[in-house]
Amino acid sequence: MKSNGDKNKAATDAADKRNGAESRDKVSNKDYEKELARLHVELVKLQGWVVHKGLKVCVVFEGRDGAGKGGVIKAITQRVSPRVFRVVALPAPSDREKSQMYVQRYLPHFPAAGEIVIFDRSWYNRAGVERVMGFCSEEQVKKFLQTVPLVEKAMVESGILLLKYWLEVSPEEQTRRLEARIHDGRKVWKLSPMDLKSYSRWYDYSQARDEMFKATDSGFAPWYVANSDNKKRARLNIITHLLSNIAYKQAPMEKIKLPERQKPGGYRDAKYPFKFVEEKY
Repeated sequence: MKSNGDKNKAATDAADKRNGAESRDKVSNKDYEKELARLHVELVKLQGWVVHKGLKVCVVFEGRDGAGKGGVIKAITQRVSPRVFRVVALPAPSDREKSQMYVQRYLPHFPAAGEIVIFDRSWYNRAGVERVMGFCSEEQVKKFLQTVPLVEKAMVESGILLLKYWLEVSPEEQTRRLEARIHDGRKVWKLSPMDLKSYSRWYDYSQARDEMFKATDSGFAPWYVANSDNKKRARLNIITHLLSNIAYKQAPMEKIKLPERQKPGGYRDAKYPFKFVEEKY
């Protein structure tokens, strides 16, 4: 039987091991910002090439609550045009939309030539939250899993480049992030009643994810899984992977030079009583 001293030493060793692993896993803010800036330049190049060649790109982000999907999407779109990189985050379906063919409300958001559409959650709601929380029947889920590969095959055959990402987070890290939302006034809006209900259904979500992968991880539209316990690493890894899966080059462009500014002519500064914003900072 172990003494209290042995138990304490074992606990200390375990803590040191965890802390050491966490330390090695960290990315400094300086290194992260430097690498992200480099990737942003590449995303701008990609944007120009997509417009130049009329490419159609669709990127789907799914994953557990608190896995960091929003942060990844913000990192991708931070320095590019929202007219090229469109983010789609649909609300709960209306009564009319519930009566439609399931995928129907997503179709108008698919990319046209020269667009990259990013889905912050997608038609896969049916295989995840809707199934786990009982918003649809098992028969509806079965039909969805049978038909969605056919829809995605049609997308790919129409010329859409489809990339699907699943962000995976550990139960411990998910708990930490959701608890942080409770106590942070900047993040509390992210914690919906649905998040609280679904938090306790970890293994139901695991089972739903496994069945979804089995049915929809196809050769023409595979799932890519990213470990997101470390948000910075996940963002850099996903952006790098996305760029590597789209063949692009620097689009031709004219050399940019600012023209000469016109002379004032007869213009004089207006003596209008402008209402300026108070400078408190």
